[in-house]
Amino acid sequence: MMVTVAMLISWCAFAPAQDNSNVQAEQARLLALENAWNTAEEHKDIKALDQLLSSDLIYIDYDGTLMDKAAFMASVSAPSLHPEQIVNESMAVHLYGNSAVVTGVYREKGTAKGKPYLRRGRFIDTWIYQHNTWQCVTSQSTLISH
Repeated sequence: MMVTVAMLISWCAFAPAQDNSNVQAEQARLLALENAWNTAEEHKDIKALDQLLSSDLIYIDYDGTLMDKAAFMASVSAPSLHPEQIVNESMAVHLYGNSAVVTGVYREKGTAKGKPYLRRGRFIDTWIYQHNTWQCVTSQSTLISH
């Protein structure tokens, strides 16, 4: 997993440009980073997440919990949480210079504190191109109840 994330980050090492072909390439990179985030969470790969997330991350979970990066990383590595699958769908990337907003729907299943769970929600992530790579600076998710 670490190698995959390192490859994605090195792939993102070129400053984003705004011509059409580069916009499409940056959009593809951001979608790949979103999927790498899911894989890292599934495997509790804290090193990979550390590379994807900005040191000043602000994360708002589906239940309204507000977390900084340290709290989010602790929640991912909690021994009572066992995500089996996290999948994104209907993602869209909007580029704004060195910033990007990614929206989509996620499905997650696993066990927490010994009880199975299944969630479906919408998310919005804000990515900033800084230090020669894309890093997520804010993330928010909302459960879909219907």
